[in-house]
Amino acid sequence: MSYDIIVVGAGHNGLAAAVHLAAQGRKVLVVEARDEAGGAVKTQELTLPGYRHDLCAMNLSNFAGSAFCQRYKGELAAHGLEFVPAQHCFASVFRDDTALGVGVNLEETVSAIHALSPKDAVAWSQMAARFKETAPHLFGLLGSPMPSWGAVRTLFNAWRGQGMGGLYELVRLVLSSPRDFLDRHFESDKLKAMMAAWGLHVDFAPDAAGGALFPYLESMANQNFGMVIGKGGADTIIRAMTGLLRAKGGEIITGTAVRNIVVRDGAATGVVLEDGREFAAARAVVANLNPRLVFGGLLPAGSAPESFESRIKAFRPGPGAMMIHLATSGLPDWKAGAHLQKYAYVHVAPDMAMMSRVYAEAAAGLLPAEPVVVVGQPSSLDPSRAPEGGHVLWLQVRVLPAQIRGDALGRIQGGDWEACGQAYADRVLELLEHYAPGLGGKILARHVMTPADLERENPCLIGGDSLGGSHHLDQNFVFRPVAGYSRYRTPVKSLYLCGASTWPGAGTGAGSGFMLANMLAK
Repeated sequence: MSYDIIVVGAGHNGLAAAVHLAAQGRKVLVVEARDEAGGAVKTQELTLPGYRHDLCAMNLSNFAGSAFCQRYKGELAAHGLEFVPAQHCFASVFRDDTALGVGVNLEETVSAIHALSPKDAVAWSQMAARFKETAPHLFGLLGSPMPSWGAVRTLFNAWRGQGMGGLYELVRLVLSSPRDFLDRHFESDKLKAMMAAWGLHVDFAPDAAGGALFPYLESMANQNFGMVIGKGGADTIIRAMTGLLRAKGGEIITGTAVRNIVVRDGAATGVVLEDGREFAAARAVVANLNPRLVFGGLLPAGSAPESFESRIKAFRPGPGAMMIHLATSGLPDWKAGAHLQKYAYVHVAPDMAMMSRVYAEAAAGLLPAEPVVVVGQPSSLDPSRAPEGGHVLWLQVRVLPAQIRGDALGRIQGGDWEACGQAYADRVLELLEHYAPGLGGKILARHVMTPADLERENPCLIGGDSLGGSHHLDQNFVFRPVAGYSRYRTPVKSLYLCGASTWPGAGTGAGSGFMLANMLAK
């Protein structure tokens, strides 16, 4: 059978590309190896019946604000897309049993910061106000192919709107480390730690150059716009996109992997599935996959120049992550106060020294002594996630080694995640017990996914990396995934890449899929 476009991988970027191309009248096929579409955006009953857990991604703010969602918002809603807003977005707990959080009520946030530092309260208010001027330029940059005239226009508009000083500060923000940026603007260590925790979501220790952007964006966007999660689960976006794709004539095959991408006369012409079926692509094949799975995997050896294939082989994953899903009889009783139960996220990353230490230990192959934990409390916002009286907790342990060389505390024995996974999950829960006493007694069931488990579930998550590759400066912007090929094309004619391994990187914003689809539609 023949199609105009074949998309390999039904993650949200691949689905966004397929929907937009189908809407332009293209005949589109999406092929997914797993039985269920979604990639890292899935919701399943992992513990007990009726307890719905977001497998990896939980925060859908990037999707809700994306250009793709704005384009198809009404149609997606008709296919079941529904969000739940979080008025209280994120907080951090500290060693002295206090906490600091950010919500959509600016006065409430500023009041909490004022108790720490009146000077910082003023600086936060000013930063939040300036964000409304800066945000269009930042989001314009993130929403433009890299490089492109669109990106140039965004920088020109930043210069025209804010002058050279504003453009200088924008570039400085993009290049700064979290610590340098935060030290430049604030004096409270707690405020700085609360913001810096966001850097660890995308592979940035406090002193890594280029890491300031995400803490700034998340803090200011949550302050100004809030956060959203999916009604009933993060898979609301996947169900809506697959429904819309089919309504527009697109087709999806699940449960059968692609064996290889067919290349003839230097061009990608289709795919062969594991069951032997072959499908032709008249215009393009789009691989919504980590490029390391494409070159040296789905493509015949030598399909691309050796220099390109060697650079793809050297494309670095980010640190690993662990997911711990809990079915509980109640929300955590946080020492820092019951008000923390209202927050979508609570970060257990009390200071930047600890964040730096965790990153260094994981980079050395050690199980960190004091893990960084993101505690998601989705059922506090969306009771449909669990039976009446029950709750689900979403624990993401950031910055772990893919290959274990030892334990920073010398207590856990074993050289791989099969041997160490449950013991390390115990360490995580022991840490949480310090900040939320009695949590262990509320656990009805748990489901642990180590970095190795995450890669087995989704081979794109190499070493448990949920980012599609490190976002350090040498693998970001025009260098993502490699220099010269940041605009989704590859050396193989008619073969394109999208997904977290391409610009603008990780997250649920569907940016690469939608930008690629716009380029192909033209």
